[in-house]
Amino acid sequence: MGSREVSNQDWQGKRVTVAGLGVSGIPAAKVLHGLGAVVTVVNDGDDERSRAQAAELEAQGITVRLGDGATLPESTELIVTTPGWKPDKPLFTAAAEAGVPIWGDVELAWRLRGPGAAPWLAVTGTNGKTTTVRMLASILEAAGLRTAAVGNIGVSLLDAVLGDEEYDVLAVELSSYQLHWAPSLRAHSAAVLNLAPDHLDWHGSMAAYVADKGRIYEGNRVACVYNAADPATEDLVREADVEEGCRAIGFTLNTPGPSQLGVVDGILADRAFVANRQKQAQELAEVEDIDPPAPHNIANALAAAALARAFGVEPAAVRDGLRAFRPDPHRIEHVADVAGVAYVDDSKATNTHAAEASLAAYAPIVWIAGGLAKGATFDELVTGAAGRLRGVVLIGRDRELIREALTRHAPEVPVVDLDRTDTGAMSEAVREAARLARPGDTVLMAPACASMDMFVNYNKRGEAFADAVRALAAESA
Repeated sequence: MGSREVSNQDWQGKRVTVAGLGVSGIPAAKVLHGLGAVVTVVNDGDDERSRAQAAELEAQGITVRLGDGATLPESTELIVTTPGWKPDKPLFTAAAEAGVPIWGDVELAWRLRGPGAAPWLAVTGTNGKTTTVRMLASILEAAGLRTAAVGNIGVSLLDAVLGDEEYDVLAVELSSYQLHWAPSLRAHSAAVLNLAPDHLDWHGSMAAYVADKGRIYEGNRVACVYNAADPATEDLVREADVEEGCRAIGFTLNTPGPSQLGVVDGILADRAFVANRQKQAQELAEVEDIDPPAPHNIANALAAAALARAFGVEPAAVRDGLRAFRPDPHRIEHVADVAGVAYVDDSKATNTHAAEASLAAYAPIVWIAGGLAKGATFDELVTGAAGRLRGVVLIGRDRELIREALTRHAPEVPVVDLDRTDTGAMSEAVREAARLARPGDTVLMAPACASMDMFVNYNKRGEAFADAVRALAAESA
């Protein structure tokens, strides 16, 4: 657990049940065991991987029950759950009836922070979380601050809180799942980037999903950052119970008003953290400093800048941090130009909201779309994009849903429907897109769907697209 001291007085002999193995369950079990708690891990699965994980934990003295994630272990005083477990699980129903509190791994990390721990600048939203948090960390680093991008981004908050590294501030990505199980979290400042239907099967309703996102504002000390183009995010700020003096700070792609950050003639401008925000604005960076300068990515940069400025970061560090930032793969990533056509990989656009932002960044477009729809509908997406489409190539299990929306709202756009899910399907999709495209067009893979019908994850889907584009380029050379 590193050298940082954490009091184990409250944990000695405490009976804690950890719900689920995996990237957050195993570290939580080990941390709690190290603090002296009596830990039992319960897990629905009983496969080879689970048995290997269980053997590792049991060798350390931790009890593991495989194939039974529904029964509440006797004398349980606290449940610590992995984010993926849905709130309606029988285990949680039993816990509620027994009066047993339920925390997520984020709540556990928050409670285990030591005296003088680094404050959290927190980010949530349907799309753009990881990019914004990484932009924020880049800006904080440019300001000379010791920081890390942590949370849902893949770096465990428990590791950040309990490890040897000392931080000045943490840039924290939080999912709606994590926020649901984090009742006492109180960030220095936080942002909700946008809100669109997603994970409704987990939350049960859009209202419940939005409410969990809104938890990120509770108890904020300095700034609640919202998206001026998404009124629901501002509504959450109004509803939040924040500390005295905490401010509502908007970001907009338009000219900013007082207490907003926005864009003026290609300049990112701050009218929130300046001495006279009624009459003055501070230049932070240029749109050209952002990679790539697509509209939704500019919005991400503004949100990151707002959180950094709330923490007292100087304008030059905002500029330097944005210039230094490079996006993760498969997020509106330019792969190559072939015969005058640009090929862009946005495999991370796994829902309609993300695909809408991606489609808005280019024209004319040959769109590669399809996969697992996750209950989504596509009429609104197609209606908004129809005027930008040169053609569409459909792949994946639920492609018919997109085709039906195209028939209703863009009947003149040519559509290629690929009825195959083998490893060569993406190569054929790229070739068909190349056939439809003209010089100056963009072939954009922004599927608006999850990938698991054809690929292990969105990364593998993006890699297949990039490989197919490079093969096409080699043939054209």
